[in-house]
Amino acid sequence: MKKIYQLLLILGLVMTPFFTQAHVKWFTKVTPQKETIEHILSSEFMGLALLAAVVLAALTLVIPKMAEWEPVKKIEDRLSSLRKYSRHLLKYGTAVALMIQIINGTLFAPEFHIHNTLVVVLTWVVIGLLLIPHHIATKLGSAILLGLFVYVTIHQGIFHMLDYGFYVAIIGVLLVGKTKFEHIGFPFLYLGTGLSLCWVAVEKWVYPGMALDIIANHHVPTFGFEPALFLVMAAFIEFVVGYLLVVGILNRVLGFVVTCIFILTTMLFGMTEVVGHFMIHIVLIIFIIEGVSFYNPPIKMRKTKLDQFIFVFLNFIFVLATFVLIYYRFA
Repeated sequence: MKKIYQLLLILGLVMTPFFTQAHVKWFTKVTPQKETIEHILSSEFMGLALLAAVVLAALTLVIPKMAEWEPVKKIEDRLSSLRKYSRHLLKYGTAVALMIQIINGTLFAPEFHIHNTLVVVLTWVVIGLLLIPHHIATKLGSAILLGLFVYVTIHQGIFHMLDYGFYVAIIGVLLVGKTKFEHIGFPFLYLGTGLSLCWVAVEKWVYPGMALDIIANHHVPTFGFEPALFLVMAAFIEFVVGYLLVVGILNRVLGFVVTCIFILTTMLFGMTEVVGHFMIHIVLIIFIIEGVSFYNPPIKMRKTKLDQFIFVFLNFIFVLATFVLIYYRFA
Protein backbone atom coordinates (compact mmCIF):
# COMPACT_ATOMS: atom_id res chain seq x y z
CA MET A 1 0.00 0.00 0.00
CA LYS A 2 2.83 2.37 0.81
CA LYS A 3 4.42 1.75 -2.58
CA ILE A 4 1.11 2.42 -4.31
CA TYR A 5 0.73 5.75 -2.54
CA GLN A 6 4.31 6.74 -3.33
CA LEU A 7 3.73 5.85 -6.98
CA LEU A 8 0.62 8.03 -7.13
CA LEU A 9 2.42 10.93 -5.49
CA ILE A 10 5.41 10.66 -7.84
CA LEU A 11 3.04 10.51 -10.81
CA GLY A 12 1.37 13.67 -9.62
CA LEU A 13 4.71 15.44 -9.23
CA VAL A 14 5.81 14.42 -12.71
CA MET A 15 2.56 15.47 -14.35
CA THR A 16 1.93 18.73 -12.54
CA PRO A 17 4.11 21.06 -14.64
CA PHE A 18 0.73 21.78 -16.26
CA PHE A 19 0.38 24.47 -13.62
CA THR A 20 2.73 26.58 -15.71
CA GLN A 21 -0.29 26.92 -17.99
CA ALA A 22 -2.77 27.92 -15.30
CA HIS A 23 -4.68 31.05 -16.27
CA VAL A 24 -3.37 30.90 -19.83
CA LYS A 25 -4.82 34.32 -20.61
CA TRP A 26 -1.94 35.87 -18.66
CA PHE A 27 0.77 34.58 -20.95
CA THR A 28 -0.53 34.58 -24.53
CA LYS A 29 -1.97 37.04 -27.03
CA VAL A 30 -3.49 34.36 -29.25
CA THR A 31 -7.13 35.01 -30.09
CA PRO A 32 -9.29 32.37 -28.34
CA GLN A 33 -10.88 29.90 -30.74
CA LYS A 34 -13.42 27.46 -29.36
CA GLU A 35 -12.75 23.80 -30.10
CA THR A 36 -15.60 21.64 -31.36
CA ILE A 37 -17.32 19.48 -28.77
CA GLU A 38 -16.56 16.39 -30.87
CA HIS A 39 -12.85 17.15 -30.72
CA ILE A 40 -12.94 17.90 -26.99
CA LEU A 41 -14.63 14.60 -26.20
CA SER A 42 -11.94 12.58 -27.94
CA SER A 43 -11.05 8.99 -27.13
CA GLU A 44 -8.06 10.26 -25.14
CA PHE A 45 -10.32 12.55 -23.13
CA MET A 46 -12.80 9.78 -22.37
CA GLY A 47 -10.04 7.35 -21.41
CA LEU A 48 -8.38 9.86 -19.10
CA ALA A 49 -11.75 10.70 -17.54
CA LEU A 50 -12.32 7.05 -16.62
CA LEU A 51 -8.74 6.65 -15.39
CA ALA A 52 -9.03 9.75 -13.20
CA ALA A 53 -12.34 8.54 -11.77
CA VAL A 54 -10.83 5.15 -10.86
CA VAL A 55 -7.71 6.71 -9.28
CA LEU A 56 -9.80 9.17 -7.26
CA ALA A 57 -12.11 6.42 -6.08
CA ALA A 58 -9.07 4.30 -5.11
CA LEU A 59 -7.81 7.15 -2.94
CA THR A 60 -10.77 6.55 -0.64
CA LEU A 61 -9.14 3.22 0.19
CA VAL A 62 -5.54 4.45 0.33
CA ILE A 63 -5.91 7.63 2.40
CA PRO A 64 -7.34 6.03 5.58
CA LYS A 65 -4.46 3.52 5.61
CA MET A 66 -1.93 6.28 5.14
CA ALA A 67 -3.42 8.25 8.04
CA GLU A 68 -2.54 5.39 10.39
CA TRP A 69 1.21 5.63 9.76
CA GLU A 70 3.08 6.97 12.76
CA PRO A 71 5.19 9.55 10.81
CA VAL A 72 2.01 10.89 9.22
CA LYS A 73 0.34 11.20 12.62
CA LYS A 74 3.28 13.22 13.94
CA ILE A 75 3.17 15.57 10.96
CA GLU A 76 -0.59 15.94 11.35
CA ASP A 77 -0.20 16.86 15.02
CA ARG A 78 2.53 19.39 14.26
CA LEU A 79 0.47 21.07 11.54
CA SER A 80 -2.66 21.02 13.66
CA SER A 81 -0.87 23.06 16.31
CA LEU A 82 -0.55 25.88 13.77
CA ARG A 83 -4.28 26.21 13.12
CA LYS A 84 -4.59 29.19 15.44
CA TYR A 85 -2.61 31.21 12.90
CA SER A 86 -4.75 30.32 9.86
CA ARG A 87 -7.08 33.31 9.95
CA HIS A 88 -4.19 35.69 10.56
CA LEU A 89 -2.36 34.17 7.61
CA LEU A 90 -5.40 34.65 5.37
CA LYS A 91 -6.03 38.20 6.54
CA TYR A 92 -2.46 39.50 6.22
CA GLY A 93 -1.74 37.35 3.18
CA THR A 94 -4.68 38.95 1.38
CA ALA A 95 -3.32 42.39 2.27
CA VAL A 96 0.12 41.53 0.86
CA ALA A 97 -1.41 40.01 -2.29
CA LEU A 98 -3.45 43.16 -2.91
CA MET A 99 -0.36 45.28 -2.29
CA ILE A 100 1.62 43.32 -4.91
CA GLN A 101 -1.25 43.62 -7.38
CA ILE A 102 -1.91 47.33 -6.97
CA ILE A 103 1.80 48.18 -7.22
CA ASN A 104 1.74 46.23 -10.47
CA GLY A 105 -1.23 48.31 -11.63
CA THR A 106 -3.71 45.42 -11.52
CA LEU A 107 -6.40 44.02 -9.26
CA PHE A 108 -7.33 40.33 -8.67
CA ALA A 109 -5.46 39.15 -11.80
CA PRO A 110 -2.61 40.35 -14.05
CA GLU A 111 -5.00 40.99 -16.98
CA PHE A 112 -7.24 43.35 -14.97
CA HIS A 113 -5.40 46.66 -15.26
CA ILE A 114 -6.72 49.44 -13.04
CA HIS A 115 -6.92 53.00 -14.38
CA ASN A 116 -9.58 54.36 -12.01
CA THR A 117 -8.04 56.46 -9.24
CA LEU A 118 -10.93 55.76 -6.86
CA VAL A 119 -10.38 51.99 -7.24
CA VAL A 120 -6.69 52.42 -6.44
CA VAL A 121 -7.51 54.49 -3.34
CA LEU A 122 -10.13 52.00 -2.15
CA THR A 123 -7.72 49.11 -2.63
CA TRP A 124 -5.15 50.85 -0.43
CA VAL A 125 -7.91 51.47 2.12
CA VAL A 126 -8.67 47.73 2.10
CA ILE A 127 -4.98 46.93 2.60
CA GLY A 128 -4.79 49.36 5.52
CA LEU A 129 -7.92 47.94 7.17
CA LEU A 130 -6.73 44.34 6.80
CA LEU A 131 -3.43 45.25 8.46
CA ILE A 132 -5.29 46.54 11.55
CA PRO A 133 -5.44 43.69 14.12
CA HIS A 134 -9.17 43.99 14.88
CA HIS A 135 -12.08 42.03 13.47
CA ILE A 136 -14.22 45.13 12.83
CA ALA A 137 -11.50 46.59 10.59
CA THR A 138 -11.23 43.22 8.86
CA LYS A 139 -14.96 43.17 8.15
CA LEU A 140 -14.92 46.73 6.80
CA GLY A 141 -11.97 45.94 4.55
CA SER A 142 -13.65 42.75 3.34
CA ALA A 143 -16.89 44.58 2.56
CA ILE A 144 -15.01 47.14 0.45
CA LEU A 145 -13.08 44.34 -1.25
CA LEU A 146 -16.38 42.68 -2.14
CA GLY A 147 -17.51 45.95 -3.69
CA LEU A 148 -14.29 46.10 -5.73
CA PHE A 149 -14.83 42.52 -6.90
CA VAL A 150 -18.35 43.43 -8.03
CA TYR A 151 -16.96 46.51 -9.82
CA VAL A 152 -14.40 44.43 -11.74
CA THR A 153 -17.05 41.80 -12.48
CA ILE A 154 -19.33 44.43 -14.03
CA HIS A 155 -16.51 45.50 -16.36
CA GLN A 156 -15.05 42.07 -17.11
CA GLY A 157 -18.16 39.91 -17.05
CA ILE A 158 -19.34 37.18 -14.69
CA PHE A 159 -18.08 34.42 -16.96
CA HIS A 160 -14.52 35.76 -16.90
CA MET A 161 -14.55 36.37 -13.15
CA LEU A 162 -15.52 32.77 -12.42
CA ASP A 163 -11.80 32.04 -12.84
CA TYR A 164 -11.25 34.05 -9.66
CA GLY A 165 -14.26 32.93 -7.65
CA PHE A 166 -11.97 31.94 -4.79
CA TYR A 167 -11.71 35.65 -3.92
CA VAL A 168 -15.42 35.57 -3.00
CA ALA A 169 -14.65 32.64 -0.70
CA ILE A 170 -11.74 34.55 0.87
CA ILE A 171 -13.96 37.59 1.44
CA GLY A 172 -16.59 35.31 2.97
CA VAL A 173 -14.11 33.83 5.45
CA LEU A 174 -12.96 37.29 6.52
CA LEU A 175 -16.53 38.57 6.88
CA VAL A 176 -17.78 35.76 9.13
CA GLY A 177 -14.81 35.87 11.52
CA LYS A 178 -15.80 36.37 15.18
CA THR A 179 -19.45 35.60 14.38
CA LYS A 180 -21.71 32.58 14.88
CA PHE A 181 -21.07 31.68 11.23
CA GLU A 182 -17.31 31.49 11.65
CA HIS A 183 -17.33 27.69 11.40
CA ILE A 184 -18.55 27.75 7.78
CA GLY A 185 -15.73 30.05 6.61
CA PHE A 186 -12.98 27.59 5.78
CA PRO A 187 -15.30 24.97 4.24
CA PHE A 188 -16.50 27.76 1.92
CA LEU A 189 -12.86 28.52 1.11
CA TYR A 190 -12.24 24.87 0.17
CA LEU A 191 -15.32 24.83 -2.02
CA GLY A 192 -14.62 28.15 -3.72
CA THR A 193 -10.98 27.37 -4.46
CA GLY A 194 -11.76 23.88 -5.72
CA LEU A 195 -14.49 25.05 -8.07
CA SER A 196 -12.25 27.85 -9.40
CA LEU A 197 -9.49 25.38 -10.26
CA CYS A 198 -11.99 23.10 -12.01
CA TRP A 199 -13.33 26.03 -14.02
CA VAL A 200 -9.88 27.18 -15.11
CA ALA A 201 -8.97 23.63 -16.17
CA VAL A 202 -11.92 23.41 -18.57
CA GLU A 203 -10.65 26.50 -20.40
CA LYS A 204 -7.71 24.46 -21.68
CA TRP A 205 -10.04 21.92 -23.30
CA VAL A 206 -12.41 24.47 -24.82
CA TYR A 207 -9.69 26.91 -25.96
CA PRO A 208 -6.60 24.71 -26.46
CA GLY A 209 -4.94 27.12 -28.90
CA MET A 210 -3.92 29.55 -26.16
CA ALA A 211 -2.29 26.88 -23.99
CA LEU A 212 -0.56 25.26 -26.99
CA ASP A 213 0.89 28.66 -27.87
CA ILE A 214 2.33 28.92 -24.36
CA ILE A 215 3.83 25.43 -24.58
CA ALA A 216 5.57 26.36 -27.84
CA ASN A 217 6.75 29.87 -26.94
CA HIS A 218 7.76 29.22 -23.33
CA HIS A 219 9.32 25.82 -24.05
CA VAL A 220 7.18 24.04 -21.49
CA PRO A 221 8.40 20.41 -21.21
CA THR A 222 5.86 17.83 -22.39
CA PHE A 223 7.89 14.78 -21.27
CA GLY A 224 7.74 13.12 -24.67
CA PHE A 225 3.99 13.53 -25.16
CA GLU A 226 2.48 15.34 -28.11
CA PRO A 227 1.63 18.90 -27.00
CA ALA A 228 -2.10 18.41 -27.68
CA LEU A 229 -2.23 15.19 -25.63
CA PHE A 230 -0.09 16.69 -22.89
CA LEU A 231 -2.51 19.62 -22.68
CA VAL A 232 -5.48 17.29 -22.21
CA MET A 233 -3.61 15.39 -19.50
CA ALA A 234 -2.47 18.60 -17.82
CA ALA A 235 -5.99 20.01 -17.68
CA PHE A 236 -7.22 16.73 -16.17
CA ILE A 237 -4.67 16.98 -13.37
CA GLU A 238 -5.74 20.55 -12.66
CA PHE A 239 -9.40 19.56 -12.67
CA VAL A 240 -8.63 16.69 -10.30
CA VAL A 241 -6.87 19.09 -7.92
CA GLY A 242 -10.00 21.21 -7.71
CA TYR A 243 -12.21 18.16 -7.30
CA LEU A 244 -10.03 16.81 -4.49
CA LEU A 245 -10.47 20.06 -2.58
CA VAL A 246 -14.24 19.94 -2.97
CA VAL A 247 -14.70 16.32 -1.86
CA GLY A 248 -12.08 16.55 0.90
CA ILE A 249 -9.41 14.05 -0.17
CA LEU A 250 -5.67 14.43 0.38
CA ASN A 251 -5.81 18.12 1.14
CA ARG A 252 -2.56 18.54 3.07
CA VAL A 253 -0.41 16.56 0.64
CA LEU A 254 -2.20 18.21 -2.25
CA GLY A 255 -1.56 21.69 -0.91
CA PHE A 256 2.13 20.97 -0.38
CA VAL A 257 2.67 19.50 -3.86
CA VAL A 258 0.75 22.25 -5.66
CA THR A 259 2.48 25.01 -3.71
CA CYS A 260 5.90 23.62 -4.65
CA ILE A 261 4.89 23.47 -8.31
CA PHE A 262 3.55 27.04 -8.26
CA ILE A 263 6.89 28.20 -6.85
CA LEU A 264 8.76 26.38 -9.62
CA THR A 265 6.62 27.99 -12.34
CA THR A 266 7.90 31.38 -11.27
CA MET A 267 11.17 30.47 -13.01
CA LEU A 268 9.24 30.28 -16.30
CA PHE A 269 6.91 33.26 -15.99
CA GLY A 270 8.53 35.53 -13.41
CA MET A 271 6.66 38.49 -11.93
CA THR A 272 3.38 37.79 -13.71
CA GLU A 273 3.24 34.42 -11.96
CA VAL A 274 3.95 36.04 -8.59
CA VAL A 275 1.24 38.67 -9.06
CA GLY A 276 -1.32 36.16 -10.24
CA HIS A 277 -0.72 33.23 -7.90
CA PHE A 278 0.49 34.78 -4.63
CA MET A 279 -3.02 34.61 -3.14
CA ILE A 280 -3.37 30.99 -4.23
CA HIS A 281 -0.11 30.22 -2.38
CA ILE A 282 -1.58 31.68 0.80
CA VAL A 283 -4.76 29.64 0.45
CA LEU A 284 -2.86 26.40 -0.18
CA ILE A 285 -0.63 26.98 2.85
CA ILE A 286 -3.80 27.35 4.90
CA PHE A 287 -5.04 24.04 3.50
CA ILE A 288 -1.76 22.41 4.55
CA ILE A 289 -2.19 23.73 8.09
CA GLU A 290 -5.91 23.11 8.46
CA GLY A 291 -6.35 19.72 6.85
CA VAL A 292 -10.05 18.82 6.95
CA SER A 293 -10.65 18.82 10.69
CA PHE A 294 -13.34 21.50 10.41
CA TYR A 295 -14.79 20.27 7.14
CA ASN A 296 -17.39 17.55 6.77
CA PRO A 297 -16.63 16.67 3.15
CA PRO A 298 -19.29 15.03 0.96
CA ILE A 299 -17.40 11.74 0.95
CA LYS A 300 -18.00 11.34 4.69
CA MET A 301 -21.71 11.08 4.05
CA ARG A 302 -21.00 7.58 2.73
CA LYS A 303 -20.16 5.16 5.54
CA THR A 304 -18.74 2.08 3.82
CA LYS A 305 -15.61 1.99 1.65
CA LEU A 306 -17.57 0.59 -1.28
CA ASP A 307 -20.13 3.40 -1.06
CA GLN A 308 -17.32 5.97 -0.96
CA PHE A 309 -15.60 4.35 -3.95
CA ILE A 310 -18.78 4.36 -6.04
CA PHE A 311 -19.72 7.88 -4.93
CA VAL A 312 -16.37 9.40 -5.91
CA PHE A 313 -16.24 7.53 -9.22
CA LEU A 314 -19.73 8.50 -10.38
CA ASN A 315 -19.66 11.97 -8.86
CA PHE A 316 -16.40 12.84 -10.62
CA ILE A 317 -17.85 11.85 -14.02
CA PHE A 318 -20.98 13.89 -13.31
CA VAL A 319 -19.06 16.98 -12.15
CA LEU A 320 -16.66 16.77 -15.11
CA ALA A 321 -19.52 16.53 -17.62
CA THR A 322 -21.38 19.40 -15.96
CA PHE A 323 -18.39 21.74 -16.01
CA VAL A 324 -17.50 20.96 -19.63
CA LEU A 325 -21.07 21.43 -20.88
CA ILE A 326 -21.68 24.65 -18.93
CA TYR A 327 -18.35 26.16 -19.96
CA TYR A 328 -18.83 25.16 -23.59
CA ARG A 329 -22.37 26.58 -23.65
CA PHE A 330 -21.47 29.98 -22.24
CA ALA A 331 -17.87 30.36 -23.46
